[in-house]
Amino acid sequence: MKKCIMLIGMCLVIQWAVSQELKSPDGNLVMKFSLKKGGVPAYQLTYKGKDVIKTSKMGLELKSDDKALAEFNQDPVLLPPKDDIRSSLYDGFEVTGTIASTFDETWKPVWGEVKDIRNHYNELLVKLNQQNTGRQMNIRFRLYDDGLGFRYEFPQQKNLIYFVIQEEKTQFAMAGDHTAYWIPGDYDTQEYDYTTSRLSEIRKLMPEAITPNSSQTPFSPTGVQTALMMKTDDGLYINLHEAALVDYSCMHLDLDDENMIFESHLTPDAKGDKGYMQAPANTPWRTVIVSDDARKILASHLTLNLNEPCKLEDTSWIKPIKYIGVWWEMIINKKSWAYTDDLPSVQLGITDYTKVKPNGKHGATTEHVKEYIDFAAKNGFDAVLVEGWNVGWEDWFGKSKDYVFDFVTPYPDFDVAEVRDYAKSKGVRMIMHHETSGSVRNYERHMDKAYQFMVDNGYNSVKSGYVGDIIPRGEHHYGQWMVDHYLYAVKKAADYKIMVNAHEAVRPTGLSRTYPNLIGNESARGTEYQSFGGSKPNHVTVLPFTRLIGGPMDYTPGIFQMDLSVYEPTNTSHVNSTLANQLALYVTMYSPLQMAADFPETYNKFADAFQFIKDVAVDWDDSKYLEAEPGEYITVARKAKGTDNWFVGNVSGEKGYTSRISFDFLDPDKTYVATVYSDAKDAHYKTNPQAYEIKKYIVNHKSKLTQRSAPGGGYAVSIMAVDKSGTKGLKKL
Repeated sequence: MKKCIMLIGMCLVIQWAVSQELKSPDGNLVMKFSLKKGGVPAYQLTYKGKDVIKTSKMGLELKSDDKALAEFNQDPVLLPPKDDIRSSLYDGFEVTGTIASTFDETWKPVWGEVKDIRNHYNELLVKLNQQNTGRQMNIRFRLYDDGLGFRYEFPQQKNLIYFVIQEEKTQFAMAGDHTAYWIPGDYDTQEYDYTTSRLSEIRKLMPEAITPNSSQTPFSPTGVQTALMMKTDDGLYINLHEAALVDYSCMHLDLDDENMIFESHLTPDAKGDKGYMQAPANTPWRTVIVSDDARKILASHLTLNLNEPCKLEDTSWIKPIKYIGVWWEMIINKKSWAYTDDLPSVQLGITDYTKVKPNGKHGATTEHVKEYIDFAAKNGFDAVLVEGWNVGWEDWFGKSKDYVFDFVTPYPDFDVAEVRDYAKSKGVRMIMHHETSGSVRNYERHMDKAYQFMVDNGYNSVKSGYVGDIIPRGEHHYGQWMVDHYLYAVKKAADYKIMVNAHEAVRPTGLSRTYPNLIGNESARGTEYQSFGGSKPNHVTVLPFTRLIGGPMDYTPGIFQMDLSVYEPTNTSHVNSTLANQLALYVTMYSPLQMAADFPETYNKFADAFQFIKDVAVDWDDSKYLEAEPGEYITVARKAKGTDNWFVGNVSGEKGYTSRISFDFLDPDKTYVATVYSDAKDAHYKTNPQAYEIKKYIVNHKSKLTQRSAPGGGYAVSIMAVDKSGTKGLKKL
């Protein structure tokens, strides 16, 4: 690893009219900072001479009433004189100095898309003083070849110690009425289908974009969530997001659709406040990833690079996982999480489950879980997830119930010790499930005991859930209080050497670099929605440009039976995907945590296609984005960790796509066998989703592939290095 920091600018006193310019290492991106009239901080960004962000204001608005400050300080004596209590941290500034520097290092992620990540940027630190209050605020800019990151910093000082944020006022002024791939701004969920429209059309399309969810709080007719993907008419791809969200509220974007200016909108707490701060402190990074090549947006490591290095001394226990589980059958309503239908309500420690009649639909039984363990062992899976194993599921949701689960007490038909010992004998790990039902206080009370229970019974990973409204009542999933909780759970899990896959949590912002035991998140509309009426067929061509910019998703792919009424006659939903598309997701939807979500008996019926899921890796040495257009298609090639084997995946949207790729990423000195799993000629996500073909070829670095993907379809390729004996009878591609 090489690290180089070079100071290239000294502190200077600069007048308002003078702007500061910062260029990316390759010179294509240029950021200009300036103070506008009234001492208002502002920035602008260009890429190869084209406007990315027009002049945009910066700063924060503070809550200034005496009562709020007194409550936060806990002592009215500490309040400054009333004349000094001002809400503005967005004007009246002078620049007291700047420091410019450059940084270049290469670091190794514990797991990831590549084995090495270069962190190379030029930095400008602007020091500001608010003349009439004496308050200091710094703005730190980092400009990479693939984008910009900036944040506000509040150094230790006498005139700004404790403060409450009323709103952050960061602007992102767009240069036109761009095409956007967006979901509604919401304090409690990201589980929406994406809408593709012009920015000017967001307002009229918002009502139909807001679809029902277990907990949701939309806030504006033009509010959208990050990561927000856009495309300009002249071919620029722009992504707005944030990095290193720690002890701060999640940022949304509210659009002024007359002037095409986004302004940050923070998630409030139960009182309506947006954040409680104590200097020294800083905000998360605000990020702008930009390129004239969509593939470079997907390949960007800017979000990870803006996070702190790994804080865990020992990471040897953190391992990527391919798993199956008792889950899909409950999602489609074939089985249930609950043990009995006899009880209208339960009280933990009081309800006696040995005296009630089982409903016969409970999924998490000892014998049924053993069947999954057998299947996992036979087919080389690492682990088995079991949901609904613990008492309390009879009245778990929608009751605003505090003591809803204890995370350690199993139902009568689930023998923890027997399952533990059986899994160990088969070389399979078990994945714990902790659903909180939004009762976060209850989870924190039980967390140490629950994690210790996991350690005692051989579980080293947990899927946590936060379905429903948050308790304490009035808090939101994406507010500062909950953001702190999610990180607390990850840190606490690390103490017990446990990996965390949090569902319904705040969308990730690259914290997996700092805490790599955060091995996955949901935080978006996953496969389960295919059972709740379906998702748009192009959904998986948008997610890598949006939700996955911040970190991997536990999307739970691998569904082979698209007509769900075959499993459960009352469920008339259809999975809007072809079977080949489902295979490709293991490559296009990067995650170190990959589930084969369908039933073992279904995989047995399609054993030849299932082979790809068995073969595909979950950790990588290299990744190549070969083709990409948001909402239309994505083609990715990845090299399996520590091997010479490659895997390729392509997914297409509603129109289908003819992919044309070269295998020039292969080692020129090796010969490979490529197994191509593709849509059949008559395949279609709605009318013929299970039509697929499998073909094998001899390939090398000069080979090329032209492959048609059906509407909502795709293809997957496994490329295995072989000697000459392994190519007998195969044609060259």
